[in-house]
Amino acid sequence: MKKSIKVIHTEWSDGWGGQEIRIINEILLLQELGIEIYLACREHSVIKKKAQENNINVYSLPFNGNTDIKTLLKLRRIIVLNKINILNSHSSKDTWVGGLAAKLAGIKFIRTRHLSIPIKKSRLNFINSLADYIFTTGESVRLEMIKSNRIDPKIIESIPTGIDSSKFDPKKISREKCRALFDIDSKDIVIGMVSVLRRFKRHDQFIKMARNVIDHNPTKNLKFLIAGEGPQRESIKNLISELNLNKNVHLLGHIEQVPELIKALDIFVLSSDSGEGVSQSLMQALMMGTAVISTNVGSTSDLYLDDNFMMIDVDSQSQLNRACNNLIFDEKLRQSYQNRSRSHVLKNFSNERMIEKITRVYDYLVQ
Repeated sequence: MKKSIKVIHTEWSDGWGGQEIRIINEILLLQELGIEIYLACREHSVIKKKAQENNINVYSLPFNGNTDIKTLLKLRRIIVLNKINILNSHSSKDTWVGGLAAKLAGIKFIRTRHLSIPIKKSRLNFINSLADYIFTTGESVRLEMIKSNRIDPKIIESIPTGIDSSKFDPKKISREKCRALFDIDSKDIVIGMVSVLRRFKRHDQFIKMARNVIDHNPTKNLKFLIAGEGPQRESIKNLISELNLNKNVHLLGHIEQVPELIKALDIFVLSSDSGEGVSQSLMQALMMGTAVISTNVGSTSDLYLDDNFMMIDVDSQSQLNRACNNLIFDEKLRQSYQNRSRSHVLKNFSNERMIEKITRVYDYLVQ
């Protein structure tokens, strides 16, 4: 690093998903390089608890809205008190408050855009234009912001979330032990999802696919696992019951043993219809050498090289059904995807690659 750098991340979200996980991991990796980092978030958020567990300097602020003046002034005071020189915002509300606080304090403002959902084109939605630099988690998000939000291409860069290649290493984990951990029989063919239980993840399509696949493969031992928590839990449970799948589809809740679960799977599915940059769970599954079916959502195509997984159209139940049936029927096809899935992700989407890009921007901004 060219000079001492101090960074504060802001996050309005109360939940715990890919976005929040990236923030914590990014902070921890940058701290290893000697960068002093703080987090400002809401009092009852999960990310605050995770930050405290990891000994990250954390401040609780309300972030009550885009025009929360009290939070803005408190945040400015924190910036000045700690001699912070970069603010990195993550959600919409904290981007407005954090961005304006950074400008008032005279420090650099980075906006990280995690979602692929387009930002409103209104000229009143000017906060992103005030950023000194913008990170997106996928190339399609970067191109959309340049096209629709008048962002200067020179100050916006796709920096997908990095994956810990040593943690997500299929050679380090026993498949038999992983299957025992999740009560999976050696004869079972297991299809799974790992995601927050939100509507745009389209668990409904995954469950309907389960019904279709079971009906088309009556002689096979099929098991479907859904890991994660979120606001759609009850509606997902109701659909499982409605389709008479309680014996086949299992809600695991939030789990910490993500590499172990993915290792236990035969097929990993990402069925999202929006909201993704480059999905962390998809990268993790590919890193683990798993056969993958994914919708072409957000910047998923950034991960696609040499037919390393099955990519289907967004919101196509028939394509999802067909892809899963094909992989269940053809074990050699599953194996071929498993053999090709890891290399591209390992080379381009590791933690090391992400931090290399971020620190280069930090050096550029703080000269």
